[in-house]
Amino acid sequence: MVKYAESPIQLNNVIEDLDGLKAVLAQHAPYRPLGGWYQPDKSDTSKKTSAMWFRDDWLNAEGSKPGYKIFSENSKIFEAAKAFCGGANYFVPHSVYVNLMAAMAESGPCHTDNPKFRGRERANTPQRLLRNMFCSRLFDHWYIDQMSCIWWMSDVEGGAFSYWPNGADQEPQRHHGNMANTAICGDNHYMYHQVGPIGPFDQGTLRVTPVAELAPATDGSDDWVVTDHGEEVFRAKLEDIRVSILTKCDVYDSEEAFHRLWKDTLSMEQVVEIFNDDLKQKGEQFRLSLDNADSPEAREELTRIYPEPMPVGADPKSALDYAA
Repeated sequence: MVKYAESPIQLNNVIEDLDGLKAVLAQHAPYRPLGGWYQPDKSDTSKKTSAMWFRDDWLNAEGSKPGYKIFSENSKIFEAAKAFCGGANYFVPHSVYVNLMAAMAESGPCHTDNPKFRGRERANTPQRLLRNMFCSRLFDHWYIDQMSCIWWMSDVEGGAFSYWPNGADQEPQRHHGNMANTAICGDNHYMYHQVGPIGPFDQGTLRVTPVAELAPATDGSDDWVVTDHGEEVFRAKLEDIRVSILTKCDVYDSEEAFHRLWKDTLSMEQVVEIFNDDLKQKGEQFRLSLDNADSPEAREELTRIYPEPMPVGADPKSALDYAA
């Protein structure tokens, strides 16, 4: 596995053309509420169950959108990546995505980002199972080291970034104040991190339905507006919305190591076999199968047996923990 520096690296004045970036942000609007692992069920579009955490992918396994190279080919970011991943010199960019957040009176979830293994990632493996694989440490042989760089556009009310570079059993560090056009480069797949509450706070955590949209106003102002089923529910300047953009790449010691390692990939059948061998040794009754890998029972049992820690100093209540 790649040898990392002891702590993430902070960058300042990351983006030179901020006006150009804001134009790209507007180009890719509208943005819709976060889905995925924390908000998987968007089938009921009538209930206001989603926090105002909006998201879009500019680069992922399915393709790319104009503007992603502002980050994926940013020289400051990749110099920091080389410094953080000491000795590694082969990087494969795979993700650039933007988060836009406002009016969250609670923190975001304290978490590590989803891991990847050679042959197993979000495109072909349930997200919860990937996290169980990571927590079990049974699949380290296939684990893909990654580098993450998270960038913030402006200073907003609240919105601190807490992170645990020294492990979940130590107090966090916090990046807050003077966050505009700064970034932190590290590995968010090993390092727990959490977004703090975000203003404005006068109405608590505002909720929208899964079909809400965030986009520039069409009335000639420079506001951005959240509409939900055609009704305007929130308005603010873009600078008052917490905009962060996350860039990720896979990390290898060399191009030769990349090609050599990818000759050894992990199949779903192997995942089932490895888990079941360990479950048997632990004296557990539950067994994983290809048929139940994404079932509620599997998620519950594997999370019980291979739990994730709650880091010291984390806010246990999240704006995404909501049922209605």
